[in-house]
Amino acid sequence: MIASADSAPLPSETDLLVIGAGAGGLATALAASVLGLRVTLCEKTDTVGGTAATSAGTLWIPGNRISHAAGYRDSVAAARQYLDHLIGPDDPHGRREAFLQTANEAVDFFAQHTAVQFMPCGRHPDYLTHPGAAVDGRAIIPQPFDGRVLGRGFARVRPPIPEFMVLGGMMVGKADIAPLVHRFASWAAFAHATRLFIRYLSDRLRYPRGTRLVMGNALVARLYHSLRQRQVAVHWHTRLVHLQHDAGRVSGATVQQGSTRHTIRARLGVVVATGGLGHNAAWRQRALPAPVAMQSLAAPGNTGDGVEALVALGAHVDAASQAPGAFWTPVSRLQRADGRVGWYPHLSLDRAKPGLIAVNANGQRFVNEADSYHDFVQGMYQPQANGQPSIAAYLLVESRFVTRYGLGAIHPGTRRLQPWVDAGYVLMQPTVEALARAAGIDPAGLLATLAQYNRDARAGTDTQWGKGSTALNVFNGDPDHPGPNPCLAPIEQGPFVALRVWPADIGTSAGAQTNANGEVLNALGTPIGGVYAVGSDMASVMQGTYPGPGTTLGPALTFGYRIARHAAQQA
Repeated sequence: MIASADSAPLPSETDLLVIGAGAGGLATALAASVLGLRVTLCEKTDTVGGTAATSAGTLWIPGNRISHAAGYRDSVAAARQYLDHLIGPDDPHGRREAFLQTANEAVDFFAQHTAVQFMPCGRHPDYLTHPGAAVDGRAIIPQPFDGRVLGRGFARVRPPIPEFMVLGGMMVGKADIAPLVHRFASWAAFAHATRLFIRYLSDRLRYPRGTRLVMGNALVARLYHSLRQRQVAVHWHTRLVHLQHDAGRVSGATVQQGSTRHTIRARLGVVVATGGLGHNAAWRQRALPAPVAMQSLAAPGNTGDGVEALVALGAHVDAASQAPGAFWTPVSRLQRADGRVGWYPHLSLDRAKPGLIAVNANGQRFVNEADSYHDFVQGMYQPQANGQPSIAAYLLVESRFVTRYGLGAIHPGTRRLQPWVDAGYVLMQPTVEALARAAGIDPAGLLATLAQYNRDARAGTDTQWGKGSTALNVFNGDPDHPGPNPCLAPIEQGPFVALRVWPADIGTSAGAQTNANGEVLNALGTPIGGVYAVGSDMASVMQGTYPGPGTTLGPALTFGYRIARHAAQQA
């Protein structure tokens, strides 16, 4: 636990009270401060960032000017067409249109007034192939950030999951992987890898991990650094108890810091940004499909406090309109060195590569393995021929696949798989039949599946599920693969390896209903008054769909800006 010596005393009154220092809460507090409001920011844990700190940090911002300046072409009109085909009509309060109209303005606002700076992703396809989908220009990421700028505050940035770092603490982005794995292939790769290693070794003389921050860690650090520049304090170990409701509106909140409770009056409103349903078992049972996944990548401190407090006020949480209630990824289970269980998210680095299939207990494929992480889990939940969903499932490959591409938490270049077998992370057997028996998979079903898949792989066309048939598939496949399809290769040379995966959420879409300004609504669709929700506490504008990279963070920063602007207008 980090000492709380840098936390300021809680005030009795403020303009805007923000509960939760994840990306949505940080963005709202920062925008409100820039707009001249007195802001009080409370965080239940001792670090900022929440789930966003462990994410890829991508924002889905249609028609953004950052990508335009780099030569990529996208438009809000095309994104509107895409979402209309994917979701259908906008909600009655026009939140989706508000997002489309304001997302660019929000990004420009942060770039102009704060240290929250972005750069284009370039080619990063949307996840589905409806009219209006973009192949490039729609996604942006935070610029890398030097954590040393934060001084002692660097310890306040929640670290990524350990498996997303190398050498015990060095962050790497997607662009760093190839130079690190193939560092002797060219002078440029060697120079890039050497710079990373030298910087990291220098960092470890003074810091518990590397200070070159990328992805979600960079976004969170930039938000936090900007708040520190504006002298906006974060009040640590301060959790929401309940919202104060007087004369028909929320007037403030009672929070608990240690064993002491404080009531803070909020002149312009309270912003609930506690991360959604998170690990709240009761709400997961109500909002998520059966069998309910209890694996979650939500931050450990996220236990649904905000949603509980809002519902107590009469806020409306409509899980049906947000089906399946969460944004999904397949995860594999591993035992960490400290004895804790970790869940590794299979986002994009292994599933699309040639020579991998996913099968259920019947030995049957059930999804295009190269589709998005969200759609992969949607496939897991679809009933199969026996009426059962594919939960859990296995990723199946040859051992040489793991050496070339990695598999889950196993990094590319790994040749000795026996330690991973001994740790129980993967299964490895010399034959397909032996692997099937070890995994509890029907051997005959698996052999039949592999026979058809291998015929398709040699021909270059996946006749069953279409792996390699979309821009997203190809983007995450192997462009250097010699076969006709960058996502297909036969699986026929042992030893064979299987890794078990389960569904887990990276955030929940079911949250409090709001209007276009983030004001929380009751069951009649009327603003409660004086209370806002942002991030996963706010019902997703995507209504349970996952259009592309940055589906959660794009709206979080946009509505954080809209809420701050609305509160400032009330002043």
